[in-house]
Amino acid sequence: MTRVAITKLKAHADARGVVFEPLEPELLDGWRNVHAVITEPGAVRGNHRHLRGTEMSAVYGEALVRYREGDHTCDALVPAGEVWRFEFPPGVAHAFKNTGERPFVLVSFNTERHDPATPDVERVELIPP
Repeated sequence: MTRVAITKLKAHADARGVVFEPLEPELLDGWRNVHAVITEPGAVRGNHRHLRGTEMSAVYGEALVRYREGDHTCDALVPAGEVWRFEFPPGVAHAFKNTGERPFVLVSFNTERHDPATPDVERVELIPP
């Protein structure tokens, strides 16, 4: 059984665009890294797992999210116009592919500080580039 938690978040859209909160206030403590990524149609991000850190990623846009824990691989399809948040525990490989016709937004938080001298990430190809 997978330990990945998936939460559909509220997105508020109007003529100006979309706003969403990737983390509720009670979840803001404990994160040591945050990054936002814009991914072009057809492109793949991730294809890795974290050795020590937990990663929380919110995806807005059409996307295939694939994750693998042990021998168990799962696919989640994020529909256009929705925001889904994924919590990946240490050791769970994950990848994101833009399956839409417009860029998608990915906002990720990690419990480990980014340190190139002692990387917390290990490459695992789940979705070919």
